[in-house]
Amino acid sequence: MYRFSNTVIGFLNLFTLLASIPIIGAGLWMARSSTTCENFLQTPLLVIGFVVLVISLAGFIGACFHVACALWVYLVVMLLLIASLIGLTIFGFGVTSKGGGVEVPGRVYKEYHIEDYSPWLRNRIQDPHYWNTIRSCILGSNNCAKLAYWTPLDYMQRDMSPIQSGCCKPPTACTYNMETLVNQDPDCYKWNNAPTLLCYECDSCKAGVLEEMRRNWHKLSVLNVVMLVFLIGIYSIGCCAFRNTRRAETDYPYGQNRMTKIRPRWDYHWWRWFHDRKEQLY
Repeated sequence: MYRFSNTVIGFLNLFTLLASIPIIGAGLWMARSSTTCENFLQTPLLVIGFVVLVISLAGFIGACFHVACALWVYLVVMLLLIASLIGLTIFGFGVTSKGGGVEVPGRVYKEYHIEDYSPWLRNRIQDPHYWNTIRSCILGSNNCAKLAYWTPLDYMQRDMSPIQSGCCKPPTACTYNMETLVNQDPDCYKWNNAPTLLCYECDSCKAGVLEEMRRNWHKLSVLNVVMLVFLIGIYSIGCCAFRNTRRAETDYPYGQNRMTKIRPRWDYHWWRWFHDRKEQLY
């Protein structure tokens, strides 16, 4: 029974080792693709895939072949991974705590304002290089093309995604006539009917992208909590497997007493004195 932890760690790491192969393959496939959105995701996929591969390989070799050095590397990397996930989860919940849409009277969809989101997200989305990458992704998608066939009744009754609400139409409050144009939202000036322009330079478009990021990041943070519980359990089993492997490397069988110190314990001399006195009396 003492090798049960080694068996569990071996099977778990074999499973994660096989799972890392399609992750790395997806990252390499995206690297060959010319689509901007896919290239944007290739680096995180490759990093995650190679980290999982190295951790799983070290854990599998250490547990199944009783290599204490490999298990030690496995436990150290696992500890760093758990610490990183804890920091990322706390940061994720802090970043995604602000935001959300504003209801539009008489509409099903919501509209989004960039000032409602955390400063870190706002600074990130307002970086020209970063925004040009995201803008190219939106242009390459069919988000706005779907709204081209909507009727005025559809705008009254149908819902929109945050990107469709912010990037594919002007703010609902905009009224384009000479009397009211001066006092309207600045995004009303940026709207253009051209399919390649629309409201892609509007702050509402950036807010819609931030809302999508906030929702996805919040889901990822919840998943990170589940993963942390799972990884802490695996780490505990890995510690048992490391202890068993270290014990297996010695010349003593499991459970056999052996002297671990050159000097006897403090009570040895008392026991020896009592034993000698007992022999003298009898």
